[in-house]
Amino acid sequence: MAAVSGLVRRPLEQVSGLLRRRFHRTAPAALQVTVREAINQGMDEELERDEKVFLLGEEVAQYDGAYKVSRGLWKKYGDKRIIDTPISEMGFAGIAVGAAMAGLRPICEFMTFNFSMQAIDQVINSAAKTYYMSGGFQSVPIVFRGPNGASAGVAAQHSQCFAAWYGHCPGLKVVSPWNSEDAKGLIKSAIRDNNPVVVLENELMYGVPFEFPSEAQSKDFLIPIGKAKIERQGTHITVVSHSRPVGHCLEAATVLSKEGIECEVINMRTIRPMDIETIEASVMKTNHLITVEGGWPQFGVGAEICARIMEGPAFNFLDAPAVRVTGADVPMPYAKILEDNSVPQVKDIIFAIKKTLNI
Repeated sequence: MAAVSGLVRRPLEQVSGLLRRRFHRTAPAALQVTVREAINQGMDEELERDEKVFLLGEEVAQYDGAYKVSRGLWKKYGDKRIIDTPISEMGFAGIAVGAAMAGLRPICEFMTFNFSMQAIDQVINSAAKTYYMSGGFQSVPIVFRGPNGASAGVAAQHSQCFAAWYGHCPGLKVVSPWNSEDAKGLIKSAIRDNNPVVVLENELMYGVPFEFPSEAQSKDFLIPIGKAKIERQGTHITVVSHSRPVGHCLEAATVLSKEGIECEVINMRTIRPMDIETIEASVMKTNHLITVEGGWPQFGVGAEICARIMEGPAFNFLDAPAVRVTGADVPMPYAKILEDNSVPQVKDIIFAIKKTLNI
């Protein structure tokens, strides 16, 4: 009987041992963090780290932010550090610039960057130019942040991309995060920078979760301003983008890889200062270039990239003209079908890549 029992027990032990081994081999689930949570985490860590940092803007305190990006910060830091303002962008942007000149580190939130036009004199003339005009005596360590570019169903006055506008101006640094890692690392670097930094977020990306690497979970995690990231290695064509369209470029690259076309996708992360060296090195490898952005074509980010490539050492490596994929050259329509045709889609990127490669 004992022998029979042993025969029955042995297979069971073997099976349980096999299950244990398989269980231990399973990789742990990666932490998923939304872009909204990543920005909140970055601001929270910097508010905790430096008492000179404070946040002001419309609805940022008691309402937790119009997009809930500042959720919980007012309860944690109180009225002196998280400040609700009137609906007066010129007024509270001016207060923030003055506070920066006096030694504080304000984070000035615009409910959308379309409204920053109300305060553009403060951003450009007061913040961007003061360090130069004071002979390097007066720094202005301020962050201007908020959603930029097209959202959904908000028409022409709430859908504009300001990357080219602010990227045009010496004295400003301009960053444009795509995923959660970008968002946290860049907002922390922007807050610590001694220059005015414009952080162009995207409303449609706030609720999108991304895998959050372990290094990004550290309170010391920073992404250097002025450095792009190669999101996907490739050999046939370089695809350069920033903000939400980076995701579209990666989708297009996945589709095209099934046809044997390998795209190198570069996430710019920073608009100014532009990491042209990373783009040049990629073009020298792939011999083809397209740029993708949500903004208008004329004098856009893609136009600047193309000009810099033409003027630099990578030009002689191009086997075909560079191609831009941009938003349509019209004020954003309200109707959804027209809106969809006014911003770059995955199919537009695929078409441009095949056109450039003459496929």
